[in-house]
Amino acid sequence: MNRKFTGRSAGELARSIENAVHAGILAPGESLPPIRQLAASARLSPVTVAAAYRRLHARGIVVGQGRRGTRVRPNPASPVLPVDQRPAPEGLFDLATGNPDPELLPSPALALNRIGGTPRLYGEPAVEPRLMAFAAGEFAADEVDATHMAVASGALDAIERLLREHLRPGDHIAVEDPSVPALLDLAGASGLNTVPIQMDGEGPRPDSVADALGRGVRGIVLTPRAQNPTGAAWSKPRAAELARLLKKRDDVLVIENDPAGPIAGAPYFTVCRDGRRWAIVRSVSKFLGPDLRVAVMVGDGLTIARVQGRQSLGVRWVSHLLQELTLALWSDPSSGRRLAQAADVYATRRAALVDALARQNVSVVAHSGFNMWVPVRDEHAAVQHLAACGWAVAPGERFRIRSGAAIRITTSSLPVNLADALAADVAVAVRPSTARAY
Repeated sequence: MNRKFTGRSAGELARSIENAVHAGILAPGESLPPIRQLAASARLSPVTVAAAYRRLHARGIVVGQGRRGTRVRPNPASPVLPVDQRPAPEGLFDLATGNPDPELLPSPALALNRIGGTPRLYGEPAVEPRLMAFAAGEFAADEVDATHMAVASGALDAIERLLREHLRPGDHIAVEDPSVPALLDLAGASGLNTVPIQMDGEGPRPDSVADALGRGVRGIVLTPRAQNPTGAAWSKPRAAELARLLKKRDDVLVIENDPAGPIAGAPYFTVCRDGRRWAIVRSVSKFLGPDLRVAVMVGDGLTIARVQGRQSLGVRWVSHLLQELTLALWSDPSSGRRLAQAADVYATRRAALVDALARQNVSVVAHSGFNMWVPVRDEHAAVQHLAACGWAVAPGERFRIRSGAAIRITTSSLPVNLADALAADVAVAVRPSTARAY
């Protein structure tokens, strides 16, 4: 590497390298010089260079890979929008971005006319009491203790706050593999080391969870249903087995992320009953709309108190207007019927593609949610083939840690009458011959 990094301190050197990453001079996955080599070229001590590398690791810019040295993360913390979050190319049917069907979301127009009549001032409760009462009832229906509750600006904001109050840079955290890219990005940007958990159709495999616990993880993030990207959902026996593994590990923070809630298309089972440190996060983004940045979290008293305490020092509260709008949309008398209908529509679309793929001898297991995970030999070739056929799907690279190559297909807006055509094109895309065509 002939690039020159400058600085007279660890902080200045770290900024020089970080600027190179953000400017595209250092590419994702590219190696940084060995510590002693950079120390010699920059005329700094190895201790100073090592400190700079530690700062970059804590910021989510680089990752240490043992004998392979230090490399730029595949998805370094950056203001640039990741590829998987960009709109699908014009002219392609969008099965890539993971959005709910806008036709199945409630319109906020009427609800907006019913809220916000009284200005809210400093000193009022951070959580709207009526939202707290309604959400507590929803959790109670799933046999979840909602004694302690906080509200965050979406699921990732909630998870970040929970991790920050219990983990520190350098700690190990267990995550599902594959998993939602934003969670992997968040862990990396927080300086956490991810330990992958292998998945099957019922969610995390117990043997893989046991292995992760044996490796000394300080936290674990699990998705009971509508897992992104696989569509996995826990069975009752699987939840019981996971609960048994976690029951005596009161040193591990257990976070359950329930991203789809009432439209998941699968029952809710939890492992968060007997643990000392736990939290359940339920975002409204999938069933009320992604722009409504509200997530309700419940957990043990200390964990929620820590989150609330840190919120009071910074953002203080999530806008009461957003909380009132969430309550108005979620608790509307017609809401239950509308959500049940949406759940049925999503389940029908998902099942239609699973069945169509089976007729093409492509076996996929997806029990809930919007997404399914289709193993392929070559992600790039499969994505390109499907794009040539008019479909935009997501390559699996950003979702994976160690799991094999795959593509993610989002079925939330896929008309049932197009399932057979898509399945036929997918069947060609997964064949080894497709990789030779590009």
